[in-house]
Amino acid sequence: MRFVAMRLRNIKGKYTHKNKTASDSDSDGGESTWMPSMEGFVKYLVASKLVFNTVERILDKSDDVSYTHFRKTGLERSEALEKDLQWLAEHHGIEIPKPSNQGVVYAQYLEHIAEGSAPLFLSHLYNIYFSHIAGGQVIATQVCDKLLEGEVLEFLQWEGDAQELLKGLREKVNMLGEHWSRDEKNRCLKETSKCFKYMGQIVRLIIL
Repeated sequence: MRFVAMRLRNIKGKYTHKNKTASDSDSDGGESTWMPSMEGFVKYLVASKLVFNTVERILDKSDDVSYTHFRKTGLERSEALEKDLQWLAEHHGIEIPKPSNQGVVYAQYLEHIAEGSAPLFLSHLYNIYFSHIAGGQVIATQVCDKLLEGEVLEFLQWEGDAQELLKGLREKVNMLGEHWSRDEKNRCLKETSKCFKYMGQIVRLIIL
């Protein structure tokens, strides 16, 4: 996601395409400037909705007692994303696409690990929300400023303090983590990089 943030930081004006000409390179590195597009942004929202919906559905329907601690945390995003996509379709005439491969692959991976290991799934759960709050929503807000004239999407708004909600989630994960084996904790650390890789691929949809 840092890659996307750096690409977007010097964009001026409202562009809806990716420019690869040498004359439009960044002043500090000579790299071509990547412009956010409405098409890419909608793909990002659709993929994000699939991921958040998958996480929320797993938590709601699983019989694993560990997952019951993470229902209705206030961090849920799928309902807000559904409203945003409906608004874009109705007010901007945008055709909402099917989820991209980036979102589908990650959702399938989440389904897989949720069945086999609660610690690994909960590692992804926390890092999904962390990556969105710490980086994803900042990038998405910048894109809204450029493509939607500053319209603030439901996806980027919270009932309460997002950082406090995230802190509460982290404390619950840490509480359960006290009962995990050393091997499970080590595997969770490895899963963190996987989560950021998957989420980074989804954010990159904005500028692809």
